[in-house]
Amino acid sequence: MRNPIISVLTVAAGVLALAACSGPAEDAANKQADAVEQSTDARADALENQANATRDAAAGAAAAGKEAADATGDALERKAEAVEDAGEKKADAIEKEVDRKY
Repeated sequence: MRNPIISVLTVAAGVLALAACSGPAEDAANKQADAVEQSTDARADALENQANATRDAAAGAAAAGKEAADATGDALERKAEAVEDAGEKKADAIEKEVDRKY
């Protein structure tokens, strides 16, 4: 039976070796992918907040006004999802390119 401390140290050494392989270009590309994802998440959140505000503003309105606000809110949420999906795809593409290069 192997000593658990040796196993943990072996795994830790492997992780450190992999981290040491990461160069400045790879780190920069990973940061760029993270920034893309954070930026698109923020834009998507803003659109979702706008959708909710549109619906809330029409809460006491007549039925036609409420339906229009709901439709606008739905459209904003679809746009938010599209923005988020596009950001994730772009970040994934950056990360794939990093993996391919390094």
